[in-house]
Amino acid sequence: MVSRPRGGAAAGVAAALCVLLLPTAAAAHPRSDDAPGGAVPSYRLADGAVPVTGTASSADGPQLEREKVYSDTISPGQKKYYRVRLDDTSSAFVSTVLAPPPGSESAILDGIQVSLVSTDGRSCGSSPAVYFGGETARPVAAYASRRIGDSSVPCQEAGDYFYTVAWAGSKTGGTAKWPIELRYMSEPGLKPGAAEPEAPTGWSSKAPSPGEGGAPQKVSGGTGFNDAAAVDDGAWRDDIRPGESRFYRVPVAWGQQLFLRAQLANTTSDGSSFTANGLRLALYNTARGRVADKSTGYTGAPTGVDLGTAPAAYANRFEGDTDAESAMRFQGWYYVQVSLDPKVSGSVPLTLNVGIEGEAQQGPAYDRDAAAAGFGLGDADGSTSGTSFPMRALGFTGIGVGTVLVLGLGTWHLLSRRRHPAESGTDTGPAYSR
Repeated sequence: MVSRPRGGAAAGVAAALCVLLLPTAAAAHPRSDDAPGGAVPSYRLADGAVPVTGTASSADGPQLEREKVYSDTISPGQKKYYRVRLDDTSSAFVSTVLAPPPGSESAILDGIQVSLVSTDGRSCGSSPAVYFGGETARPVAAYASRRIGDSSVPCQEAGDYFYTVAWAGSKTGGTAKWPIELRYMSEPGLKPGAAEPEAPTGWSSKAPSPGEGGAPQKVSGGTGFNDAAAVDDGAWRDDIRPGESRFYRVPVAWGQQLFLRAQLANTTSDGSSFTANGLRLALYNTARGRVADKSTGYTGAPTGVDLGTAPAAYANRFEGDTDAESAMRFQGWYYVQVSLDPKVSGSVPLTLNVGIEGEAQQGPAYDRDAAAAGFGLGDADGSTSGTSFPMRALGFTGIGVGTVLVLGLGTWHLLSRRRHPAESGTDTGPAYSR
């Protein structure tokens, strides 16, 4: 028989328990802004992002520190300077996300270009300009890097360096002042004398034939890198609105390849018309560097676009034949962006197929904890367990729920005894019995 405490305090604890348990069951439900006809949400900046103002003069640029996220804005024609301090033992990756407000218009060659340079003007590393590639603005990202341990690469010395963010494309004629998000990540070097892992060979970029699958799991994509929804191998069902980008993150281990397919269903809205880049699929690596970006037209009939990657390998940074191969240089979370052209009439059902192929392999011999620096497969705590993603998620959820139940039952029992001292003299057993 279950002993039931009485009184307002106990009822409050019971209600609190219900509230604490609800998020685990409601996590798969759409966001509150997903109501049909609702406004497309803006890119969500990282919690605790530090506001800074980049300068036109390199002499006055603000300092960006490791493992922190910063926010700023940029306008047409601007080039902004920041400072970063590099050591002589780590590879550095400094990224920028350009996040136009939903509905913003752009020229085809509008975008950003970033670079990392020494104080005497030597280029440490830059990336090609990242363009919107159409009239529709959407979040885009790029990074510049300094690779450590290679005497042929400049900027190996410790010290201050400049990081620049420049508006690419049209220089005048716009009054846009769009948000940017900056992040400085530092990847540990290898242990002294450690051999660099060799690049994988014999892999194919062709996606394997899909196996038997059940119904897609419901998921609600995020607005950007900071609230991207975690997904794993399988099919995932979402809805996407005109002008919206949905973000997801996928765990990829050393030696594994990622295969993606984004599929739009038919639209049921009236007035369907052809949009040249109606559906876009982009993939970014752990440090927010672009891996690949593909698009396809949309007429209102079912369509899809897919991409596959090289295996994730440390050596790709040296031996990758293409930018896409070189970008698969980390183990960790990879970010998937699906965008729908604003000219599409009405919300469209979206299915995202995720395939992770290959056995996880041993990584490089880092001289420090790479996962703690953001280059790992762990959850929020940075752990690097080899457990598969669904079981990791289930395990952490189970631990959280179990802890809440134990604490809640203990508090429930204590309140019951305080409120009914007469009963506590005789009921010395547990708050429940089997």
